[in-house]
Amino acid sequence: MIGFGYGAGVTDTYSDHQNHKQYIDLETFPAFLLLVAMSPTKLEADDNLALPAGAIKNVPPTYIDPISNAQTFSGLEILEGSFPIIDLEALHSPRRSDIIGQLGHACQHYGFFLVKNHGIQETMINDIIGTTREFFHLPDEEKMKSFTPDPSSGIRHDTAFQDKTNNVFVSRESLKFPIHPLEDYVNLWPSNPASFRKIAAEYFTGTKEAEIALMEAIFESLGMERDSIDKTLSKHGQYVSLNYYPRCVKSELGGTCGLRPHTDPSIITMLLLDDVPGLEVLQNDEWMAIKTFPNTLVVQVGDLLQALSNCRYKSLLHRVIVNPEKERLSIATNCHPSNDTSVGPPKELIDKDSNPAIYKNFTYKEFFSAMWQEVRANDSRLDSFKINSTS
Repeated sequence: MIGFGYGAGVTDTYSDHQNHKQYIDLETFPAFLLLVAMSPTKLEADDNLALPAGAIKNVPPTYIDPISNAQTFSGLEILEGSFPIIDLEALHSPRRSDIIGQLGHACQHYGFFLVKNHGIQETMINDIIGTTREFFHLPDEEKMKSFTPDPSSGIRHDTAFQDKTNNVFVSRESLKFPIHPLEDYVNLWPSNPASFRKIAAEYFTGTKEAEIALMEAIFESLGMERDSIDKTLSKHGQYVSLNYYPRCVKSELGGTCGLRPHTDPSIITMLLLDDVPGLEVLQNDEWMAIKTFPNTLVVQVGDLLQALSNCRYKSLLHRVIVNPEKERLSIATNCHPSNDTSVGPPKELIDKDSNPAIYKNFTYKEFFSAMWQEVRANDSRLDSFKINSTS
């Protein structure tokens, strides 16, 4: 198993022989393809499938994972994997072309990567995690002021729910709202906690700057010309999902998850995670647990980038498992085009003989509408826009 160390006096790598761990110092190790280990270990069923503390006990006993052939590993078996960390600051250096190539490699072969030196101050990260936690600890009647079942609502507070059709209890509470442009939406955000709007505005300003730098570089990695990039990003939007996963108690009952396997209906999603594990990604038909570091973000390829790249970059299938001991938080900022932006592979990516277009052009409004007409959890949302589609 691979572990990690931080701080002064730590060399690039060192070993803890007693615990059989190797440590890597992020400050001195090379920025890209810093091979960060993932632990694809299996949590036993009573840990993975658990009920929120104090929740209802009549949860149906089974839930069939759509990825039925995905392998996991017993708690005693350790498989060392790796994934890339991108130094965003290096995009503004003579190394820009190298970093763009590395971004393309990460998107194509992993579907996600970690970002460091993204320009978001550590105090902003700590503050947004703190105020988010404070919101979810408010009394239910206060949080319910933001509750609505309408998916088109400007702000939504969703609670844990029981899906009787698929026999699963989804143990997540979330608050979702648009965040860009800030001046259009900030007054819709919660006013309790009192500091929420100020802290959120500062953090989301930082994520917006990082997001634009990343997307421009990702589009460059595809060979897109400046005109295509500008058209795609013109008036693009951003929304956030603040996610709270309560502590779960061990249970013999099956069918409980933090979040079921899914891809994101975005161009990219930028995830800020706290220090509690739970996020897993599908890599080579195996669920891999993501280990993050302080002041890093996880960036995931979304369905719309899959369409824009003509399937060169596949959207990432991921899930969240429950934790029996600690509550968990994540903050997901999702980038999407404006409603009338035409989405589809630009002409410079298409060759009718060697690389024909897979998707026809569609607007984000059409995509969003189709997504809610038939709810799907993965990139099959795009199927109706395939050129050979009969729909």
